[in-house]
Amino acid sequence: MESVSMVGANGGGCPDADGTPLLIKAARTDPQLPQPQPPPVPGSVSSSSALEEHPAVDDEPNHSDKLGVHLIVSFRDICVFTLVLPLGTLFVCFVTAYIFQPDEVHETHCRVYNVIPSISAITGVSPQRYLWRISIALHIGPRIIIAFVYKNYYRALIRELSDLVRIKKATNLLRIVHGLNIVEISALCCVTYVSNKENYPVHEKVFILFMTSSLSYMLATLKLLKVLQPNGPQTPQEDSSLRYKKAFFALSIASTVGLILFFLKHRFLCHDLAFSWFALCEYIVASANMGFHCTTMLDFPTEDFMIAKNANRYRKKHATISWKLD
Repeated sequence: MESVSMVGANGGGCPDADGTPLLIKAARTDPQLPQPQPPPVPGSVSSSSALEEHPAVDDEPNHSDKLGVHLIVSFRDICVFTLVLPLGTLFVCFVTAYIFQPDEVHETHCRVYNVIPSISAITGVSPQRYLWRISIALHIGPRIIIAFVYKNYYRALIRELSDLVRIKKATNLLRIVHGLNIVEISALCCVTYVSNKENYPVHEKVFILFMTSSLSYMLATLKLLKVLQPNGPQTPQEDSSLRYKKAFFALSIASTVGLILFFLKHRFLCHDLAFSWFALCEYIVASANMGFHCTTMLDFPTEDFMIAKNANRYRKKHATISWKLD
C-alpha cells in the first residue's frame, strides 16, 4: 500500500517541504482524527485534569432561593422608639392635665393639699387616657420582641459555658428572667387599660404586681449576668450596660421604699403633700424602669431587625421568635 511505503524507519513518514511528516500533517488538518497534544510543561496542570478536579460550579443561586429583604431596621432605633414613646406621652399627659384639668388630677380621698399628680391620675382623665393607651399599645409590641431577643441572647451565652453547675443555674435563672419580663409587660398593659377611676381595686392590685415583677426582673437579670460573666464584663459596652443596670436597679429600690412610705402616710395619716411625694417617687420608679430597659441599646448596638424571604437557612436551631445570622 502507498501509505506503508511512505512510512520511514522511525514511523513518522516522509517529511514535507517544511520538515513535518506527512502523516502528522494530515492528522492535524483532518478534524475527524484525534489531535496530538503538546508536551506538558513541568508544574502546569492540563485543562482536562483541572476540570476533573475542580468541576464547574454555578455561583449564581437559584432566583427562588435568593434572600429577599423586605424591611431592615436598626435594633437600636427600635429600642429608642420603645423608650421615647411612653416617656414623651407621659410628659404630654402631665403638662396638659396639670394646666387644663388641675382639679381632677389633684383630687384624693383625703382632700389634702397636693401639687404633683400621680401617673394614674394624669393618664386616667380624658382625653389623656386615650393618648396614653395608644402609646402603650405601640410600646408593648417591641417590648415582647425584645424579651424574646434577650432570651435567645442569654441562651447563646449559656451554650458557651463548660461548667455543668453554672449551666444548670443559668438555665433556671433564664426561665425566671424571661417569665418575669412577660409578667411585667402584661401587668403594664393591664394597669394602663384598667384605670384607677374605672376600677380602683383591680388597678391597685395590678400596679403592685407590676412593681413586684419589675424589681424582681431587674434583680434576676443581674444575678444571671453574674453567672454568665463570673470574671466581669469582657467589653467596654458590656461594662457600661452592667453599671447602668445596677444604678437603675438601686434607684428603683430607693424610690420604691419612698413610694411605699409616703403612700402609707397618705392613706392612713392624710399628711399634706404626702401624695405629692408618693407621685414623685412613682415618676422616679417609672423613669428608672425605662432606663433599665434602655440598656438594650448597649447590649445590641449593631444588630438589625429584618423581615426577609428565604431566610430559613439562616435560622438558628434553638431560636424562638427572633434569630441572628451566622
